[in-house]
Amino acid sequence: MKNAEQVTFGGSGLDRAAHMRGNAETLTAAQSHPAAACMMIWRGKVLVTGQGLDQLALLPMTHSLVSAGPGGVIEAPVFLGLSAEDTPLFAVDISAWTAEGLDLTGLGEFVDKSEQQHPDLPEGYVFAELRRIMTRLSPRDAELAATAKAVIGWHETHRFCARCGAASEMSQGGWQRSCPSCGGQHFPRTDPVVIMLITHGDSVLMGRSPGWPEGMFSLLAGFVEPGETLEAAVRREVMEEAGVPVGNVSYLSSQPWPFPASLMFGCAGEALARDIVIDPVEIEEAMWVSKSEMMQAFAGDHPSLLPARKGAIAHFLLENWLADTLD
Repeated sequence: MKNAEQVTFGGSGLDRAAHMRGNAETLTAAQSHPAAACMMIWRGKVLVTGQGLDQLALLPMTHSLVSAGPGGVIEAPVFLGLSAEDTPLFAVDISAWTAEGLDLTGLGEFVDKSEQQHPDLPEGYVFAELRRIMTRLSPRDAELAATAKAVIGWHETHRFCARCGAASEMSQGGWQRSCPSCGGQHFPRTDPVVIMLITHGDSVLMGRSPGWPEGMFSLLAGFVEPGETLEAAVRREVMEEAGVPVGNVSYLSSQPWPFPASLMFGCAGEALARDIVIDPVEIEEAMWVSKSEMMQAFAGDHPSLLPARKGAIAHFLLENWLADTLD
């Protein structure tokens, strides 16, 4: 796809400056840079500002929430890279903040519309669920947010050495955890997932998982297993979930998906039959949707069908399918 990287969280050309990660003196100097800035994560939510909550709220490294040290799952700020002006950019997790008296009812829900304002931050600087505001962010802010959220989420679940069980330590500017006991080195993981635009004629195969909002359908998806190609994963997942055999498979686009840390491989596949036999353990329902019906759904005029959420690669692939811009 010529417009493949226009997907939300697609590459914005961030200079990740990996050569700086292994030099402690260089990282210390970067944190002391007068223009250095830091984004904030709290319980997986990102700090944003702007009238439409459409900008990452970057704080100076001298701000009390940064200089006091991380209050969450990481031991030091994560180095994200350099801005276009060579300004060092970092991320800090402050999940230890209890947010007493604020609305926490939406945390962890499919749709979290709640916002939390820290008392030490200016009015209008709030923590918001990334899925809710992801399409409002610029490509650069979206890449920074996805990177920080995924790396910090990895630290949260990998605080002990997988080889010997000892507590590990953050290193390489947050891009590694090192074990002081056995010398093991561990790196942020990314889980490969295939998501499939399976077509038969002018119809596309759609499915829904239990717990989704009523009427919401998306493309079928599943994790790639060890020793498996993307093409084989597409065919296996579609057969397992919907009982539909798939022939030719081709790659379309990819999307980093930091919920918690997946890389979605968007693929096109040609169905060899239309009969559907779902696995109720995998999905709740599956059906073929024609282009005309999908156009209705995208316009908000379909009586019962809601498309995949805007910002997800499923929505992006369907949008290009409808516009005949998959090539």
